[in-house]
Amino acid sequence: MKPNIELNKLATQVVDACFQVHKEMGPGLLENIYVFCLEKELQLRGLKANREVFVPLYYKGIELAKDFRIDILVEDEIIVEVKSAETMHPVYDAQIISYLKLTDKKLGFLVNFNVPLIKNGIKRIVNNF
Repeated sequence: MKPNIELNKLATQVVDACFQVHKEMGPGLLENIYVFCLEKELQLRGLKANREVFVPLYYKGIELAKDFRIDILVEDEIIVEVKSAETMHPVYDAQIISYLKLTDKKLGFLVNFNVPLIKNGIKRIVNNF
């Protein structure tokens, strides 16, 4: 686990990368396009960014024959859940909060690229931070 100062610096890079992808691609594309572009933008910045990271699902300590998928995991520390939606539903917040809890990560971002200004599409979510 990275110290909070390093995690915040990393978070700044993630947000800046989101701005760059939105500037380059604009709103209105499919979600998976933004996932691929954001992964590449983060990698171009020298960060370890993996797309569609599968995480095993445990129930009462027992691994189930089911897993869930994180859109992008940055430096094994920050979860980025990408959306391209006209309306952001509360279930999207619950989704990333659950991902943070299930992976014991401290920080995540819910990013909706389908907005005119990307600053209005980025939501920082913390877990026991």
